[in-house]
Amino acid sequence: MKVLITGSTGYLGAQVAARLAAAGHSVLSLVRRGRESAVSAGCSPVTGDVLDPASLERALAGCDACVHMAAMVKMWARDPRDFDRVNVEGLAAVLRAAERTRVRRIVYTSTIAALGPTGPEARDETCARTEFNFRTDYERSKWAAERLAVERVAEGHPLVLVYPGVVYGPGAATQGNLMEKVFREYAAGRTRTRLGGRPTRVCYAYAPDVAEGHLLALEKGTSGRGYILGGENATQDDLFSLLQGLTGIAPPRVAVPFWVAEAAGLAQRVRARLTGRMPDFTDGAIATFRHHWAYSSERASRELGYRVTPLREGLRATLEAQRQGDAGRQGSA
Repeated sequence: MKVLITGSTGYLGAQVAARLAAAGHSVLSLVRRGRESAVSAGCSPVTGDVLDPASLERALAGCDACVHMAAMVKMWARDPRDFDRVNVEGLAAVLRAAERTRVRRIVYTSTIAALGPTGPEARDETCARTEFNFRTDYERSKWAAERLAVERVAEGHPLVLVYPGVVYGPGAATQGNLMEKVFREYAAGRTRTRLGGRPTRVCYAYAPDVAEGHLLALEKGTSGRGYILGGENATQDDLFSLLQGLTGIAPPRVAVPFWVAEAAGLAQRVRARLTGRMPDFTDGAIATFRHHWAYSSERASRELGYRVTPLREGLRATLEAQRQGDAGRQGSA
């Protein structure tokens, strides 16, 4: 298939683009002018922007499918409306352009954050969200985009939705690579504290698995259906235990109460508002971990053939990639 992918220069998008190209698809990567060299090997850059309807239609002309991954993945922005412009209006623009150019298949990358927090037991795609106390503008805007996608599905748009878990794994240290700094700090022995004492479970998804899941959704997904592309559901203790086994470094014993971490996050957010400097974390980001985000990928496994890499194996590969990357940079210095 001739496929246009948006968001292909991001952490996950680059891996999806490369996987589609490796599978033999003709992949066009939508990029802003000046970013043409950032596209994955085997992909062809097309200049445009998801908020520029004319450039979208030009890029989609002659395409069989579109994988829409472009999103604003940040903890904070000075203007919260930026999240809506990129995450909601961007999706609407892609769907309009795809309809005008008669693209037969669209894969939209949502997130488990759009589906909402869970209890300790894993939920799936059929569970309706019942909690609407959004912790971040990213979560809020991705939920709004999810509602838009569901409405368009009801109208007959050829849309397949995928919901990655918290993605981790080898790749560029971008803002979308949320876990990169966590693992790097732990492996360097610089993790001094842990968060709270709640054993909340989070669905961690290995990036190469999620990239493969996008390929499977493109080739096998049923229009109108959603597929969680996740992995193991693990608590903070589970994660630290695995990291200890892989690095020999004991996990931190000091637990910072949630209210203390949230107060510090609020201070970071106020500072960011005054200075424009991106915060290290926010109160909303901390509050996210008060909840379980446990999800099952059983439907994707059953219908698409999606496979989950064990968390220990994925962590080992991630840490090794970080070590090799660091060694390479030191060798070229």
